[in-house]
Amino acid sequence: MKILLAMTGATGVIYGVRLLEVLKETEHRVSLIMSGWAKETLSLETDYSVDYIQSLADTVYDNNDLAAAVASGSYGIDATIVAPCSMKTLSAIANGYSDNLIVRASDVALKERRPLFLMVRETPLSSIHLKNMTTVTEAGGILIPPMPAFYHRPKTIDDIVNQSVGKVLDLLKIPHNLFERWRSDQ
Repeated sequence: MKILLAMTGATGVIYGVRLLEVLKETEHRVSLIMSGWAKETLSLETDYSVDYIQSLADTVYDNNDLAAAVASGSYGIDATIVAPCSMKTLSAIANGYSDNLIVRASDVALKERRPLFLMVRETPLSSIHLKNMTTVTEAGGILIPPMPAFYHRPKTIDDIVNQSVGKVLDLLKIPHNLFERWRSDQ
């Protein structure tokens, strides 16, 4: 499977990092786009370098390169993930405002009826956010806000991150053991 992972400047950049780390261990081909603010947020929220993050991907695209392969439906990305997804990016996707590669690639996923997963990050939510979420969902996108579950009794932040990342992998039908499933003891 060819998977595109895009990272925006929303808080929660660790979700994109962890997805890349897990996907690196699979046979799937992973392409990466990082917005300028994703790179800034990476330095604000983690000790990871941009070089390290980019080394986890098979291909890295510049967010300003609207002529990149992933800007065309004919390239054939099987699934697109935006993790984390800022409200700005959500708005651009919802309104078809493809002024950068992340939004264009998301638009391509929608128009080609391929999976688009958005790990939207914001709280509280305004009615504008909710309308944009509804628009994207009605167009075929799937929203996966990283909301922690506690049935698996997380003990660390990694446990919480892994559960949200695991939900994305479940939707991609990629096997994993990142968290204990509900009632897995029965």
